[in-house]
Amino acid sequence: MKIKNATFITSVADSGKFYKTNKPIIAVAGKSNVGKSSVINMLAGNGKLARTSVTPGRTRLINYFDFGEFVLADLPGYGFAKVSKSEKDKWGKLMDDFLKTEDLALLITLLDIRHDPTAEDFMMLNFLYHYAIPFVPVATKSDKLSKTRVKPAAAKIASAIKVGASDVIACSSVTGAGRDAILSAIEKAISVQRERGADEDSEADGEEK
Repeated sequence: MKIKNATFITSVADSGKFYKTNKPIIAVAGKSNVGKSSVINMLAGNGKLARTSVTPGRTRLINYFDFGEFVLADLPGYGFAKVSKSEKDKWGKLMDDFLKTEDLALLITLLDIRHDPTAEDFMMLNFLYHYAIPFVPVATKSDKLSKTRVKPAAAKIASAIKVGASDVIACSSVTGAGRDAILSAIEKAISVQRERGADEDSEADGEEK
């Protein structure tokens, strides 16, 4: 899959304004300061597409981007302590409504390769398992580790979240490592969703006859 010209579409702050599209939707989620904006920019091949901030918890909206073959939804970062409870609850409801109502082709869940998954990370993963939302775990900031430590660190995360070691993609927005693997996972997920939709249409046609 090649991304030629990714562009910003819109930002939304409540569930009544979720962006509607016929294109597959890929979402990106992760704890505040895990590097979401940097990963999105890496996938787009555009360092300025998604705004990055040195202040964790800055993203309070769902930001939509047109990536050509799909629409990417950047979800608000979770787990940042320096916001009010009411603000956290508002973000939580927005995330909850989005994940329950949108037919996602894939959710890219970001985890910092240098640390064990947090309680908030496990809450997100449990939600994905419970609602059978397809996801791919991506371990960010692999450039912060020596090359010999990347594979063991990714395997440790895989063990913690109970997936195969090969299921976790180690990536770096600095070096571009993992970009092709993530795009390949997106392409595969889109293909699976389209096949499922074709099967459902076929079954519906059969019932009508």
